[in-house]
Amino acid sequence: MRLAFLTAAAVLALAAPASAQMAEGPARTLTARDLFGLRTATDPQVRPDGGAIAYVRVTNDIMIDRGRPSIWLVDPVSGAQSPLVADDNANLTPRWSPDGQRLAYVAAGAGGSPQLYVRWIASGRAARVATLEEAPNDIAWSPDGKTLAFTMLTPDEGQPLGAPIAKPEGARWAEPLKVIDRLNYRADGEGYLKPGYRHIFVVSADGGQPRQITFGKFDDAGPIRFDADGHSVVFSTNRAADWERDPQESDIYRVSTIDGTLSRLTNRVGPDESPALSPDGTKIAYTGFDDDRRRGYENERLYVMDRDGSNRRVLTGTLDRSVAGPQWSPDGRAIYMKYDDRGVTRLARVGLDGHMDTVAQGFSGAELDRPYTGGEFSVGKGLVAFTQGAPDEPGDIAVVRGGKVERLTNLNADLFAGKTLARVEPLPVASSFDKKPIDAWIVTPPNFDSQKKYPLILEIHGGPFSAYGPQFSTDDQLYAAAGYVVVYSNPRGSTSYGDAFANEIDRNYPSHDYDDLMSVVDTAVAKGFVDPNRLYVTGGSGGGALTAWIVGKTHRFAAAAAQKPVINWSSEVLTVDGYNFMAKYWFGKMPWEDPQAYWARSPLSLVGNVATPTLVVVGEQDFRTPPEESEQFYQALQLRGVPTALVRVPGASHGGLAARPSQSAAKAAAILAWFARYQSPPR
Repeated sequence: MRLAFLTAAAVLALAAPASAQMAEGPARTLTARDLFGLRTATDPQVRPDGGAIAYVRVTNDIMIDRGRPSIWLVDPVSGAQSPLVADDNANLTPRWSPDGQRLAYVAAGAGGSPQLYVRWIASGRAARVATLEEAPNDIAWSPDGKTLAFTMLTPDEGQPLGAPIAKPEGARWAEPLKVIDRLNYRADGEGYLKPGYRHIFVVSADGGQPRQITFGKFDDAGPIRFDADGHSVVFSTNRAADWERDPQESDIYRVSTIDGTLSRLTNRVGPDESPALSPDGTKIAYTGFDDDRRRGYENERLYVMDRDGSNRRVLTGTLDRSVAGPQWSPDGRAIYMKYDDRGVTRLARVGLDGHMDTVAQGFSGAELDRPYTGGEFSVGKGLVAFTQGAPDEPGDIAVVRGGKVERLTNLNADLFAGKTLARVEPLPVASSFDKKPIDAWIVTPPNFDSQKKYPLILEIHGGPFSAYGPQFSTDDQLYAAAGYVVVYSNPRGSTSYGDAFANEIDRNYPSHDYDDLMSVVDTAVAKGFVDPNRLYVTGGSGGGALTAWIVGKTHRFAAAAAQKPVINWSSEVLTVDGYNFMAKYWFGKMPWEDPQAYWARSPLSLVGNVATPTLVVVGEQDFRTPPEESEQFYQALQLRGVPTALVRVPGASHGGLAARPSQSAAKAAAILAWFARYQSPPR
């Protein structure tokens, strides 16, 4: 048995169309090399007076093969921009002081550890606030601008196992044993976690010694917010007795910055999170849901309560969508929030009487390789800034002011100048299972000719509780530039269509989402320009699991590429990072309690039916769907003699499979090369 490895350079060499274009002159479509020039805007922060917006610009750098983050300021009236801070080694997270004269952020410098800084805008000078042993997160200013609060890991090695042995001076011994006794001991994108717990600290904004104000064997999560008097901080945490095994249980707490007194403000079964204090400090907005049904999906709702936790009430009880990121309007009369609706992220303003107005849409998320919903926003006096995108544009900064939306940046104008990108259009679908309407989108190649016949790629989102939408996607653009029609959709189980639609797959995944996806392909073929003999399928995470499920159910696809899939649910729930709710919420029982239910929903159970040549792709540092999942599928296909290859992406996590431009380009090129191998005639 031969293990197939493809390096980035080797895979990119397979992208013949792009190479030919580069030899002839400037490429007129998106190429693999263009991924190194992409820029995106994230984390917009409006100065309290509305006079400026700080945001993080991420610019891909071909020499270091990753994005370089920097903080920029943009004038919301003229759109004029100026650079402020650059740092390649930290999550910058800019946050304005209440008077708008200073900006707090996290920076590390070359080879350094992330530290908390404050920059005085008028003078351009910056100072490190404190020397921190661990990276700070969740920065918050006190109302008087004198204090900063943040969360930080506090190390806790736990009880040692056995007495240490004295090492002779000068001896070279092996590293000491690493003892793990936590349920959540590793995390995708972070690897094996340092032992310890996240807690809240405060420090003078002028510099000083940080002081810890929360304690215990719990993790205290952001966002954190100061009370109006500056003497306490509000946050969300799970302090249940068995909190690591009950991850959906959290509450809103208040802690005194003076003596550490802790007060619990909510107490229901279910998560309460994202607290936001009203400008006058009398009310707290937050999100959450009642978790008495233990279903796979629940809508997050917007709530408001008095400062002391009394008079709790839901504001979005009639909205059958999940909400996120509450922020108060400066006058304290309404709360802004975002929600996904039919694959589109929208910004809404909700009054304290529950009246809701949608004020903007067309958000853009930070993920570029696939068209997921998402995006960020920030509220200031007279305007709201948000990350805006489109199918042919990654995220830029836009503002909504006076009911009108205006884009302030155009970060990829030079890169896309003279290029024809693939066109993305809605594709209405009715499921063959029950005629339920399914939203889908069809991506047609540049210079598309409806009289020709094109090969088709079905691209499937992960989650499964997530959603695609009309967003920019490097994968889809590269597939289309190579001459493929691409279709993607939101089958049942997807979010942004309400509670009932998402729970169609509650303890029943995969199931009739398969029928939805086949109906999407049928609808595209019926358009007349898709060759039914040249159909291909791919997807990542939950989409990888569905890809593996599909090739076990049908032979209609000429080739497949399962990316970071779940193959065996029993092994998945016992090795996944931090997703320990999978067994309780997605199955209802542990694998040893109902092994047949786990096996019946595992793509591995169908491997005896697979005849489709299938590529398997996974990151070597994937802790969400660990490499062992992909290797089980690869090994099974090899044993059966089904054409297959295993692509391992060095250093890549689950969420970061396409984080580095070379690997994103190489991944897409490998999939295209695999599909080209199984065309008739081969391309």
